[in-house]
Formats: sequence, structure tokens, C-alpha cells
Amino acid sequence: MRLSLRFRYLLVLLLPLLAGLGGCVSQRKLPYLQGNSYSTRTPVTVDNVRQQYRIQPGDVLSIRVQSVQQQMNDMFNTVDTRAVFNGDPGNLYLTGYSVDEAGTINLPTVGRLKVLGLTVEEAQALVQQQVGTYITKANVLVKLLSFKVTVLGEVRVPGRYFVYNAQCTVLEGLGLAGDLTEFGNRQNVKLIRQTAKGSEVVLLDLTDPALLTSPYFYLLPNDALYVEPMKARTDRGNATNLALVFAGISAVVLVLNYLKIL
Repeated sequence: MRLSLRFRYLLVLLLPLLAGLGGCVSQRKLPYLQGNSYSTRTPVTVDNVRQQYRIQPGDVLSIRVQSVQQQMNDMFNTVDTRAVFNGDPGNLYLTGYSVDEAGTINLPTVGRLKVLGLTVEEAQALVQQQVGTYITKANVLVKLLSFKVTVLGEVRVPGRYFVYNAQCTVLEGLGLAGDLTEFGNRQNVKLIRQTAKGSEVVLLDLTDPALLTSPYFYLLPNDALYVEPMKARTDRGNATNLALVFAGISAVVLVLNYLKIL
């Protein structure tokens, strides 16, 4: 009887440990950009051309005019630059220039300008040309306010993130979300991109150095990343539940044996 009780006690103690081992992730599945060509002495150069984003309906632009005619400047400058850094990014939609379904923006005095399909640089040149007919020696700056990416799945802080520079890579996007958890499948990250023809989905392998040369290495505005969970995530959950069941059964058996002894 004593041996049986000791065995049950040992079983109760070992089951949680076995459950934890069942959900372990292999070390070889965790590192990014795996390869044998990297060196501590010579850098590896990878060529990759950033894709040019072209303005679409629903985008929001910041347009700032700089000249000696302050009153004319204020007429165009609807966005307070301090709001970009100190305010809620959502408030920028209220003051920026929204691109309507026809692909146009409406500027004071100038009127409607079609910016659909233009890059931000091309839109800046267009606005510079039109504003120049009203303001002498004006300098125009155009920025895309609505550059946001969404990161979901097995990351530490899923959510929607605004990007305040001209480009963002896949690794930077995942970094905004606090990186992947240990259960994030680094070999099967879905990139969902909105195009004029609809949504397109492509699979990215973060462990493959070829990611650096992929045309999808650079994110575009409104991209979404979804990190799938690894099988170990499900295995650990199932093993934990199974361990709790066995622990409960063992506890009941121990109590019954104790009552029999009494």
C-alpha cells in the first residue's frame, strides 16, 4: 500500500513536468534568416528594391506650404505638426487631406487635384506646381499620414501600428508588435495586401535568408501580417489539460485510499 501511494504521489508531481516537455519548441525553428554565408568579418550584401506605393482612395495626405506669405501658408497647412508626435494618430484624419473615391483631394483656392495612382513624390510635384501659381517661391511638402500596418496572431502585442517614415520592412513591422512569441510559426507568416483588384495573400518564411530579396520584404500601407501558431502551442494546451485531468483523478484515488486506511 505504501508503494502504491508513493507511486501516485510521484505521478502527480511528474505529470505537469511531462506536459511542459510535450509543448517544447525546437531551437532550430526560432532563429530568423538562417544560413551559412554570414560572417563576423565580411558583411553579406543583399540587393532589394523598395516598391513604390501609389496613392489610393481612402489615403490621407499631409500637405504643408512654406513661403514668406504666412497667411497663405496657414490656408493650406491644416495639420499641426505637433499632433503627429503628441496626439492620437486617428485625429490626423480630421485635419489631413483625404483622397476620395475618385482619387482626388480638394485644396483651398486650387480646387480638386487628382492624385490617384501617383507616388507621394509625384503628388508633391503636382501640388508644388499648382500652389506655385498662387504663392510666389513656395516650398511644398507632402507626406502620407495613413501609413499603417496590422500585426495579428502569435506576436507579443498584436494591433494596428502607424509608421512615420517612408518605408517599413517585415521585420520592422513585427518589431512594432513586440516580435513573435516562441509559438509563432516563423516559416509561415501570412502577408495580406490590398490591391486595386482585391486582396492578395503571400506566405513569408522568416528563417530563409531569401526573405531579404523578396519583393514583399518591404511593407506597404494597409498591409496586414498574420503569424500562425505552431503545433507545439496546441500540444502544450492539450498536454496541460490532460495533466490536470490525471492529477484530479490521482488526488481522488489518494483520498479514497486514505479513507480506506482509516
